[in-house]
Amino acid sequence: MFKHRSDGIFEKTADPILGMTSHLMPRRYDAMVNFKLEVRCEAMDEYIKKTYEEKGIHFSYMEILIAAIVRMYAERPFLNRFVMNGRVFRRKDICISFAVKKQLTDDAPETTVKVKFTGEENIFEIKKIIDDIILQNKGDAANNDTDDTAKILTHIPNWLTKAVVGFLMWLDKHNSMPKKIIEVSPFHTSCFLTNMKSISTDYVYHHLYDFGTTGLFVGLGKEHLEPVVNPETKQIEPGKIIKMGLVIDERICDGFYYARAIKVAKKYLLNPELLEQNYKIPFKDKVLSGKELRQRKKEKKRLLKVQKRIAKQKNK
Repeated sequence: MFKHRSDGIFEKTADPILGMTSHLMPRRYDAMVNFKLEVRCEAMDEYIKKTYEEKGIHFSYMEILIAAIVRMYAERPFLNRFVMNGRVFRRKDICISFAVKKQLTDDAPETTVKVKFTGEENIFEIKKIIDDIILQNKGDAANNDTDDTAKILTHIPNWLTKAVVGFLMWLDKHNSMPKKIIEVSPFHTSCFLTNMKSISTDYVYHHLYDFGTTGLFVGLGKEHLEPVVNPETKQIEPGKIIKMGLVIDERICDGFYYARAIKVAKKYLLNPELLEQNYKIPFKDKVLSGKELRQRKKEKKRLLKVQKRIAKQKNK
């Protein structure tokens, strides 16, 4: 019971230091580390222009960023972990949560969506998934399961809301949260994004929610011009820069692994065309279901019996 969850599997191979760290820092906000990521925009601008002219597809910075993050999680799977009640779990899906304005007006309501990815999608497939989910949530009349759940919790007495939320947190801590609640919760996600650029604001460092399992929060800021050094001419020139505030849970993996993961994301942001190819996740990095794990164990036992039988025949 305490090592089985609908959204993740207990990570038996996690470093013992990580296991100890999760007890020293039991709260997610205890383990927050801030990191600023700066990326030059010229490569993304050229890619956006090229794909629009050649394919009639218009990408935004946000869509390219999501595609780069999904690929980062696929290539660096240890990043897709979370800590619950002192234990490290491996998430079954790559989930990205972000807010969507129902209408482009000041008083328009906002909803939060969570999108699941396998990690093998290319950038065009990711854009279609994002476009479809945004279209479904546009308009004042549009409601999703997250909205419906939030309405129920805010339309009951305040003391009852506190009791329900406290009970849900207790269930989550003991890995007994109902699967349906986890599926509609945007806080049970690999990464949460806030697009400050859409409201012409610079990047922010947003805290990690202690409710849920979010291990990475990205605040995308507005692009602006800055003096930069040209690596070829060594001369200072104006450069279009976009900055992101990353807040990460340090209990998931070590700093070296995090640093290499961020370099992977930056590589794709500087070379978006690399995301046009689908990625094949190696078998060793796949999260298998309980049924698949049992079948694999049976197959290993069968092969072991065959090997023993062959060895006996050779000894005779």
